[in-house]
Amino acid sequence: MEALEDVIKEILKEDIVKIVISNKVNKDVTYNKINITLKEKNNNEYYQIEKFTDKQVFHENIDKSQLESKLKESIENKYKQVSAWSETTTFDLKISKKGKIHLSKRKSDNVKMVNKSHNKEKNYILKEGMIIEPLIDLGVFTKEGKVVKSKYDKYKQINRFVEIIDDEIKKNDYKELTILDFGCGKSYLTFVLYYYFVKIKNIKVKMIGLDLKKDVIKKCNDIAKSYNYENLHFELGDINGFKYNNKVDMVITLHACDTATDYALYNAIKWNSKMIFSVPCCQHEFNKDMKTKELSILTKYGIIQERVAALMTDAVRGNLLEAVGYKTQLLEFIDIAHSPKNILIRASKGNVSKEKREKAIEEVNNLIKEFNFNPTLYKLLKEDSLI
Repeated sequence: MEALEDVIKEILKEDIVKIVISNKVNKDVTYNKINITLKEKNNNEYYQIEKFTDKQVFHENIDKSQLESKLKESIENKYKQVSAWSETTTFDLKISKKGKIHLSKRKSDNVKMVNKSHNKEKNYILKEGMIIEPLIDLGVFTKEGKVVKSKYDKYKQINRFVEIIDDEIKKNDYKELTILDFGCGKSYLTFVLYYYFVKIKNIKVKMIGLDLKKDVIKKCNDIAKSYNYENLHFELGDINGFKYNNKVDMVITLHACDTATDYALYNAIKWNSKMIFSVPCCQHEFNKDMKTKELSILTKYGIIQERVAALMTDAVRGNLLEAVGYKTQLLEFIDIAHSPKNILIRASKGNVSKEKREKAIEEVNNLIKEFNFNPTLYKLLKEDSLI
């Protein structure tokens, strides 16, 4: 049987932002529930403990170093359930009447749970005061590196994307990376990412942006030259037919329209890329094919069919990535109030069990059968016998 202190140590390997202790063992336990939340004040992080009785709440602040001992003291022989959250993982701890301990954990996006309410300023990766030329030219920063007030939402969105990438990058000590950015367009995000990799992470990168428009490619290459971004260049090409014979560590595809996203994901899989980041756009393929008798309520109203078809498209993409050996998450990239195209697919090459791969394919096949779908990525992977 695992000891409680060992389980607590396992949970605290991650940066925990919130803990809820509940389900007391008997009525003699003083508090109905205990909440522990990460806070920040004057750039110092600490934990605030809230202890709930029927009529009152008692508060206590503790240093981060005290959390382990405080947890053991709070839980032991008093409560049967503990839930804990880091930004990327959810932990569920259950203790039986006989004291048997079971800990489960799952990957999840808990960024919104981070509420350091004593300091409204988030500790962004791209900080104010940094002279980041792409953000200045984009109008997000002033020349002094201050956020332009009217562009604060844009600033948060860019940081959110960089944070999602950073979550994967910090898992390994990367020295060099080859990165392909499909459908880079006129967005300055490619330049911001180059700055992040080279200036903040000190990683030697070779970064290639791909687009269909000659004028865009010329302009982007001129900008890269003006920034002295030596290992960033842009090429004219189609996602569908693009050939690259060297290794590719990361593939980025933002707002590639309809099945262009599928071709980008297919190329990434063929290159055995370590990491994939994709924000799909304009998913029309499933919408035009969608037919069902048993679930016709989903095709009865045009707007419902369109939205459900788009969500199904990304669910299938996620499952297919899992089926070929990628640990895959579908995350909210930005708040839906800012854009309905707010799902980001994050996939990293990993040890995905045979059972998970088979289950992923089974779920895709069930969806295809029910709705008469013929997904592009599915066809491409089938043709190459990858699934």
